Amino acid sequence: MWIKGFIVETGWLILPIILFSIFSLAIIFERILFYPKITFNASSVLTRVFVAIRKKRIAEAIDICERTPFHSTNILKAGLVHYSESKEVIRESMENASLYEIPKLEKNLNFLSTIAQVSPLIGLLGTVIGMIECFEVVKVGAAAVGTLNPSDLAGGISKALNSTAAGLCVAIPTYLAYNYFVHRVNTCVLEMERGSTELLEILSERSYVGEV
Repeated sequence: MWIKGFIVETGWLILPIILFSIFSLAIIFERILFYPKITFNASSVLTRVFVAIRKKRIAEAIDICERTPFHSTNILKAGLVHYSESKEVIRESMENASLYEIPKLEKNLNFLSTIAQVSPLIGLLGTVIGMIECFEVVKVGAAAVGTLNPSDLAGGISKALNSTAAGLCVAIPTYLAYNYFVHRVNTCVLEMERGSTELLEILSERSYVGEV
């Protein structure tokens, strides 16, 4: 029942903080399950794709990309289907594909960032409200009886501290998770850029016109 007491003492400002914590956990769990799925065995798949390309087995390379779809293979496939065209067309096709793949990697990360920034501000607002209540008690008590019992300030101080603690408890793990996921996104984007560059280099070295 400690949690119930904590919520009651903190007041209505605990409600948005609880809501933020639920959203944060949902996004974190979804991203935790998402990133390993798209990076599992990625390097070996890309190696097979480039081996097929160097052997002029373009259809085989496209088939590998279709059977193991993730950000890098989707972009390579976009370039491979235009392999008989100019280097500029291939590059543009992969750049257009990246416009669809990168948002998938960054999905909901902006919400995590917002939660990490807003949660402590809501806690700070609760702190300010709690201190205002304390000063109101001091003013009313001093005007009425001229003395003040420290226990009269307990409610306001408790609300102030509880709000700050709750906001930080949500913000800190959310911010850590956000930065970790941003790192994962940057790693995936770098992998896509390397794959695109390698494909363009291979296609610059050889001519694949007419070979499917």
